[in-house]
Amino acid sequence: MALTLKNKYPLKHLLRALNLARSVFYYQVKASKCPDIYENERLLVQSIYHEHKGRYGYRRVHLELRKRNIMLNHKTVQKLMAQLSLKPTVRPKKYRSYRGECGNIAPNVLERDFSAAKPDEKWVTDVTEFKVKGQKVYLSPVVDLFTREVITYKVAKNAGLPLVTDMLAEAISKLEPESKPIIHSDQGWQYRHRTYQKQMIDNGLVQSMSRKGNCLDNAVAENFFALLKTEMYHNRSFEDANDLIEQIKEYIKYYNTKRIKTKLKGLTPIEYRNQALKVA
Repeated sequence: MALTLKNKYPLKHLLRALNLARSVFYYQVKASKCPDIYENERLLVQSIYHEHKGRYGYRRVHLELRKRNIMLNHKTVQKLMAQLSLKPTVRPKKYRSYRGECGNIAPNVLERDFSAAKPDEKWVTDVTEFKVKGQKVYLSPVVDLFTREVITYKVAKNAGLPLVTDMLAEAISKLEPESKPIIHSDQGWQYRHRTYQKQMIDNGLVQSMSRKGNCLDNAVAENFFALLKTEMYHNRSFEDANDLIEQIKEYIKYYNTKRIKTKLKGLTPIEYRNQALKVA
């Protein structure tokens, strides 16, 4: 409703009908004539939000603005997003690969110490399941705890052993000869299989496993899956399993190279790795 009114009824009757104080009315009239001091920033916030397909909340939008030399307070960014009704996408259930007592269980070497001093010191891995139009898709990534980068991954329509053994072989091929990371997983049957464990031993890597049924022991892998499913899978439609697989690949590339992380000081995982390698 316009605040400049031409009405046959006196203003006092209108204010009474609206249950509005005279001072509030004139404040709003005055405010409506003021220019929007955040007009450009509002457009930029909207642009960043849609550029990242609704995956950024106000904290990441704030960091992205700072990278572009727009110095807004984070609360102002939060307020602008609220005014624009821009809300980040919201988190689900985990695929369970445990199939009872089979194979050897490795000790929990990691012990929830998710910090790392350098790249390729500690890795975590897991398998998650997707469903689309009666078909299933499985993803098996390796995530570096220093950079939170997805080092490599395999995505397939079945959860057979090659899903993790091929992924592990590819991850190992990217290591420098002196790098021997701890690789932490849950107690899924794939990680207890002798073929997978032989790969670890042959390459001098340290295997670590979560305690039985304790998802917090592998929280970083769990969080990555929750993030991925929130930002590119839930509440979205896919033509078939092949379409979903392509979207997963596209998202992981985006996650590694474009999606900034607050824990990485506003850098992407790849930027953070490159920065660390320059200093080393």
